[in-house]
Amino acid sequence: MNKLLLIIAFLVAVSGLKAQGNNPTQKEKAKDVQLNTITTAVPFMLITPDSRSGAMGDAGLGLSPDANSIYWNTAKLAFAKPNFEIALSYSPWLRQLTNDIHLSYLAGYTKIGKRHTIGGSLRYFSLGEITFTDITGNTIRNFVPNEFALQLAYSFKLSEKFALGLNGSFIYSNLTGGVSVVGANTKAGIAGAADVSFIYYDEAIKLGDKKAVVSAGITFSNIGNKIKYTETSNADFLPTNMRIGGALKVFFDDYNSLSTAFDINKLMVPTPPRYGERYENGDTTIGIIAGKDPNVGVAKGIFQSFGDAPGQALIDENGATLYNEDGTEQIKSGSRSLEELREVNIALGLEYWYRDIFAFRTGFFYEHPSKGARQFLTFGVGLHYKVFGVDFSYLASLTQNSPLANTIRFTLSFKFNKGQLRKNKDEDGRE
Repeated sequence: MNKLLLIIAFLVAVSGLKAQGNNPTQKEKAKDVQLNTITTAVPFMLITPDSRSGAMGDAGLGLSPDANSIYWNTAKLAFAKPNFEIALSYSPWLRQLTNDIHLSYLAGYTKIGKRHTIGGSLRYFSLGEITFTDITGNTIRNFVPNEFALQLAYSFKLSEKFALGLNGSFIYSNLTGGVSVVGANTKAGIAGAADVSFIYYDEAIKLGDKKAVVSAGITFSNIGNKIKYTETSNADFLPTNMRIGGALKVFFDDYNSLSTAFDINKLMVPTPPRYGERYENGDTTIGIIAGKDPNVGVAKGIFQSFGDAPGQALIDENGATLYNEDGTEQIKSGSRSLEELREVNIALGLEYWYRDIFAFRTGFFYEHPSKGARQFLTFGVGLHYKVFGVDFSYLASLTQNSPLANTIRFTLSFKFNKGQLRKNKDEDGRE
């Protein structure tokens, strides 16, 4: 079961549980904050699937619409220009750890009239082959843990500048293949989830004598039931997420344009509290000494996530933690609010297009050291001609020993307008 360590490493990397490495700066930051990352079930739902946004620091909510908008903000599809598009993306994952973990993503949409767009996507994540063994080292079986999510999408144009998007997802997570773990029978985790998105999209902006497009929106994703892998274990939250973002695209002339994009993300999942000795009715028990109980329902967990950070404990001149009479920690004033802000991730991106044929992209992603320290630069290129497009992205980590370092993504896309195929035949002289 050695490769189970790689699964744990994957959960650690995606959820933000990353070792601080040997970088002195990282160690200094770790002393100033109390590490308290948030973990969820099926973290593969938060992995950026496409090369375009992957090259822009994982910023994608406000970019011009394409098939991959189903992941970022389905509402954008109401403003898509092509009548039909399909895109296929592939990414080897955690290449620093192993060479057989990968994410595949297929997405597409079609427009129905002037206001309606429907689409769908399939996300498949494979964790490679694992050999399960018993406590004596005897082989039980070989298995390839895998997860997938099937998603249906609908976008409706509310007006000339506003649109609404709705997604429904079926999520399946099979990490053990039914193997018994510590005497408990395991099972695949199954969940249903929904996304709701809104967008403001204005293509009639003027910046001086330059034409521009501006967009801003919000997406609430992965709102659904908790997942359990055994009958006796506690159920885990889905990675319910709030994404707010926007973009500005400026056309310098008929050939050159530049887009700037930003996203901010916050998991709407309870923050883990700190546990320790509590004193109740003269008895000593183990309980929560800072923060709130995370074992709540989905709806309560979403609202609780905006104010349940345990904050930073007060310490005396000798470095000892200060406690109240009931055993709870004394919390530094303002540290709870500060920790809530630290749970917000920031993504920034730039995209340059020449004649809508060649694109160059770059971006930056930041996550606070106390919440995982995922910090990286991204780069990428795209080549689009007529109905065909190919995009590539590369991730360069800014922290040492990151399992995300050197991540690459590939995307192929095909776009068609009404009569596009006929037009191409005419241009080629094949009437």
